Amino acid sequence: MRRIDAHHHLWDLSARPQDWLDGPELEPIRRSFGPADLRAVTEAAGVDATVLVQVLNDIDETADFLAVASDLVAGVVGWVDLTAPDVHEQLDRLRSGPGGDRLVGIRHLVQSEPDPDWLMRPDVLAGLRAVRDAGLAYDVLTRPHQLPAAVVAVRAVPDMVFVLDHLSKPDIAAGVVEPWATHLAALAAEPNATAKLSGLVTEAGPQWTIDSLRPYADIALEAFGPDRLMAGSDWPVCLLAASYDEVFDAASLLCSGLSAAERAEVFGGTAARVYRLGT
Repeated sequence: MRRIDAHHHLWDLSARPQDWLDGPELEPIRRSFGPADLRAVTEAAGVDATVLVQVLNDIDETADFLAVASDLVAGVVGWVDLTAPDVHEQLDRLRSGPGGDRLVGIRHLVQSEPDPDWLMRPDVLAGLRAVRDAGLAYDVLTRPHQLPAAVVAVRAVPDMVFVLDHLSKPDIAAGVVEPWATHLAALAAEPNATAKLSGLVTEAGPQWTIDSLRPYADIALEAFGPDRLMAGSDWPVCLLAASYDEVFDAASLLCSGLSAAERAEVFGGTAARVYRLGT
């Protein structure tokens, strides 16, 4: 089975501003990261395929990502305006362009929305149903306080697969578990919900240890099971706390108690199935 990095990014500062990189703490990654940079780190880590995930709420960025899809970038999780009445048409335009067959999912930066119930809005739910009609998955990028609304959305569109990014970014640095764990369990109780074991080192900070990550990984494994969890690097954002290799080494240690078949799911099988990679 292919080893798949289920979550990473690219950006070109000469082509598109990245205002979110302005903070001084983000200086280590305030440069462009392109396909050549990606290929270098994935080859060294033995990763065979990846899923490239949107950075900005910008449909032109998604079109650019689709155009660079390759044997390595097997799928793209892009962006469309879910609140617009023409979601179907937006998706059709993306799919008719270069690399359009690599569009495997849609994501919105819900974590930045001031309304904690954004995912429950009628126009958003209508947009999600359009994504479902297109046969795509939806990546959920939330903070823990937004998880209850995510549960409502997952229940409202039961015939679409939802993918929770970064386990909804629990406050690992402060060691906070509740109410995140309770909300996560409620989401995992829905059979159409899956999640990514990704972004944990960033939430823990540069002083992270396996012991600091383990409670959160164990809770996710118990809630979702390996057949609904997928490993992702969150590169290059992860470089704020760890190298590409270190992220996957940590994920391997966190999953060391699983059987070989279960590890194969987390490190490739789940992503291939959820995003229909190679089909």
